[in-house]
Amino acid sequence: MEIEPFALERWFGKYEHDADIMLAESGIRSLPATRFDTDPGDLGYVIPTDGDPDFRKEIAARYGRSADEVVFTCGTQEANLLAMLATLDDGDHAVVVTPTYQSLHALPRSIADVSTVELAPPEWDLDPDAVADAIEPNTRLVVVNNPNNPTGKYHSQDTIDALSDLAADNDAYLLCDEVYRLLADDPLPPVASLGPRGISTTSLTKAHGLAGLRFGWLAGPPEIVDTARRWKDYTTISPSIFGQHVARQALADEDTILDENRALARDHRERVGEFLAAYGLDWYEPVGVNAFPTVPEEFDDSREFCRTVVEAESVVLAPGDLFGFDDRFRLGFGLPTDELAEGLKRVGRVIENAR
Repeated sequence: MEIEPFALERWFGKYEHDADIMLAESGIRSLPATRFDTDPGDLGYVIPTDGDPDFRKEIAARYGRSADEVVFTCGTQEANLLAMLATLDDGDHAVVVTPTYQSLHALPRSIADVSTVELAPPEWDLDPDAVADAIEPNTRLVVVNNPNNPTGKYHSQDTIDALSDLAADNDAYLLCDEVYRLLADDPLPPVASLGPRGISTTSLTKAHGLAGLRFGWLAGPPEIVDTARRWKDYTTISPSIFGQHVARQALADEDTILDENRALARDHRERVGEFLAAYGLDWYEPVGVNAFPTVPEEFDDSREFCRTVVEAESVVLAPGDLFGFDDRFRLGFGLPTDELAEGLKRVGRVIENAR
């Protein structure tokens, strides 16, 4: 098993620690630990190691599934890894909708053959017929991220239903990374609730502002979850007991948390839209807190622009070439309002100095 370096994480590893402002983070601003009881008692394993059965039952109800059809994980990243290990083997084939978070195409490519279906600007529409054309006799998995990272495109229910039908008709599974789903004002039903071959992965990282919990889950068909559970014995064994403890509290107060975070996202989306319009940059107005605007014409490519911004103004952006689009960059606007305002001000200075 060989896997390519995670280019986005290496970019962050080079610049994030020493920069003043992280304007490329794809989640909402972090909630303070003081909002929760942070004493889970003894710091042992979660028992059973796939998560507390009563809590899994609560989560499973969101998908119309049983507790045995959910496994708790250390974030969405582990959930995606387990889902792919559970569905794919050597000789299998997967179809992945891109651009997307790198692990969603790099992980299946490390196990099986992969074909990609690329979204195109400016609307980033997904054509189910293109997915159908990419499916092969040995296709085992179709992968989509909805809402999409980095574009912020939220594919419609009709589109997701079409993908679900395509997967079922071809004896494949539809895996949807839904980590941004609850930032939408009117979230679509999760894929794991749509049919027997739907797999949903998510966490409390992006929509709830609790990245440090490293708490997520996989929901789906029993044969996939059972296999994922066996793989988990070789990855993290147990989710974080601290994460599970705080996650219970966060989900008990979920409506309040999501109302706050959606309001922040709406306000910041408007601020970013005004900023981009002022500098003549194009974007697709996103669901979630990721923008994927065009690079200012004064710069040759995304890498030159983002390197200039971080070196001149200590603000981290994500070059679009990391997602396959060298004329764009990812701007995350979920951070605290004062940091967003200062970050945009500094990016604006870089653009003005180049003109």
